[in-house]
Amino acid sequence: MHGNRVSRRRFLQASAAVVPYYAAASSATAASAVGSDHRFALGLIGAGRMGHNHLRFATDMCNLLAVCDVDVNHCQRAIDRYAKGKATGCNDYREVLDNPKIEVVYIATPDHWHAKILVEAMLAGKDVYCEKPLTLTIDEGKLIRRVQKQTGRVVQVGTMQRSYRDLFVKAVAMAQEGRVGTIRRIVTTVGGQGGSGPLPVVPVPEWLDWNQWLGPAPAADFRWEPGPVDPDGWSIGKTNAHQNFRWWFDYSGGKITDWGAHHVDIACWALRAAGQSDELLSIGGQAKLPVPFRDGNPTLGDQYNTPTSFSMTAQVKEGVELVINSHGDNGVLIEGTAGRIFVNRGKLVGKPVEDLAENPLPDDAIARAYRGLPLPFNRHRNHWANFFHCVRERCEPISDVTSHLRAIDICHAANIAIRLGRSLDWDASSERFVGDEQANAMLAREYRKGFEIEV
Repeated sequence: MHGNRVSRRRFLQASAAVVPYYAAASSATAASAVGSDHRFALGLIGAGRMGHNHLRFATDMCNLLAVCDVDVNHCQRAIDRYAKGKATGCNDYREVLDNPKIEVVYIATPDHWHAKILVEAMLAGKDVYCEKPLTLTIDEGKLIRRVQKQTGRVVQVGTMQRSYRDLFVKAVAMAQEGRVGTIRRIVTTVGGQGGSGPLPVVPVPEWLDWNQWLGPAPAADFRWEPGPVDPDGWSIGKTNAHQNFRWWFDYSGGKITDWGAHHVDIACWALRAAGQSDELLSIGGQAKLPVPFRDGNPTLGDQYNTPTSFSMTAQVKEGVELVINSHGDNGVLIEGTAGRIFVNRGKLVGKPVEDLAENPLPDDAIARAYRGLPLPFNRHRNHWANFFHCVRERCEPISDVTSHLRAIDICHAANIAIRLGRSLDWDASSERFVGDEQANAMLAREYRKGFEIEV
């Protein structure tokens, strides 16, 4: 089943139906009839482990009307668990986008589908919560920015660490209050991965629409080495589909765009909060790939190919080093002229944190770091509450498109440097590598016929 092309007529119809989120509060869109107690009508696209795990935090704020997944089992499980069997199911995301009753869309597909569905959802007049990363390539981000500006849709990126009030938001508030001084170096440790060895080609299971799973990615055989099933019924075998898609460059970018999308995002947020720049200048370092590469591409197609270990250093404007590292304590280490702090999903530590006992942050420091938006909960649930609040009020969510793309583009640049085996210089104004056309050719990807993005 092939994807669709978005016609100019459809684009103009969708654009005319919405008002940008930065429009005056008196506009028809800002004065929406959607009240604070309104339960939004939501369509889920991608009902795998991530979609299941994260939708549970939103279920008291929305009604699940439709579920789309190319795996029949995933689709039905989500309908049964979150809609008591009453939502409709499909394997073509266009049915969700074409449903006029659906107000918001949650995209939790593998990464290689994100940009296409996100662009078409915005053009269809939907507000979107999309899992990270929004893009598989840097050029996809340029398109997403343009379409969001044209349509004015609210887009929340699933970098939910930005809503961890007592950990990451507090760390950013400390940077904003000068508690670490001028930031000189940030180390993001994102973990490594193992290789797979050659995976056998097997018949596609009857419950999986493999062609639609591949979508914009190149045609490929279905590979699967079955493993045990966890208590929730998810297979944890090795494959080029489902939860292991992250270890294939055709579908994702390994740990660098998985955990890197979270931790590099926090690093860039802290820099901006401290009044410093997060503009990339260059990137390079060392990495180990599980298969040989030639001209930036893997020479073997039967096993995982994203980096298994790495230490990449991005030179950021104003002399800051931003390290993306695979080994060590997973988290973000912020080093400044007045001290250093370390934060991850379980702790916030360091001498400046200890000093808060005698010199606490101002009462409004957390609120200001969170852009003055409501922060009623913590962690995942608050991230969803922030999204729905911003849909109602037509304002920018805490995990906005522009800042996310600044961070994830650093991750993409790191992967390109790894694949080519050399350091790269970056020109932020043109969003291109300096003097390296081979690297620039990797800013975009070719979409499989029938799955192109056309606006």
